[in-house]
Amino acid sequence: MQPFLILETGQPTPSMRRHGSFAHWIRVAAGLERDAAVVVDVARGDALPARDGFAGVIVTGSAAMVTERHDWSERSAAWLREAAHAGLPLLGICYGHQLIAHALGGVVADNPRGREMGTVGIDLHAQAQADPLFNGLPARFPAQATHLQSVLTPPPGAAVLAHNGHDACHAFRWGEHAWGVQFHPEFSTTHMRGYIRARHEALAAEGCCSRALARRVSAAPQARKILRRFVRHARR
Repeated sequence: MQPFLILETGQPTPSMRRHGSFAHWIRVAAGLERDAAVVVDVARGDALPARDGFAGVIVTGSAAMVTERHDWSERSAAWLREAAHAGLPLLGICYGHQLIAHALGGVVADNPRGREMGTVGIDLHAQAQADPLFNGLPARFPAQATHLQSVLTPPPGAAVLAHNGHDACHAFRWGEHAWGVQFHPEFSTTHMRGYIRARHEALAAEGCCSRALARRVSAAPQARKILRRFVRHARR
């Protein structure tokens, strides 16, 4: 069985690294055995591999910004553009969502509404009911989110699958096998509360009480299903 490639574009905030890397969180949430995933840390300079031999690719989140145009990020965008056109299944999460959108001609920038953080509601468009990753999910479901930038203009030809009052493109599909989700399907409540605690100073500066935000964190099982559905879709 072909392994999945996980492109690491960053590491968790320092206080959360005792729980492992983003790649570890994703692998566990996706139900992948250790030998079913190959991790390439592009942010730390790992070379991008040949596409052949992978069932699919998952691109992690990051504290970096796509608009910073780091060399490693732009190289990864070019690799992902070629992979998408070749039909290799792709799933981008948060930064990965934005990076795939950028690679395919979308526009990524600061969200004019500012930071989105905590357990948020995700609203599906009607066309999501025909999508392999989203079909059958409730029209509105909870997910964990933490981001400042967003996909402001989806890639040409992309189908926007989900939105909410903060972000008009919380999920998209390009072609038949490439997806991006702004929310974090791999985050547990522990991860989300840990991130809120780590950002308490920034939240306070923005007039938000981190303790109150942490109390509102809840489980997001429907969001997590998307990771496992992607694995099944790619293996087919």
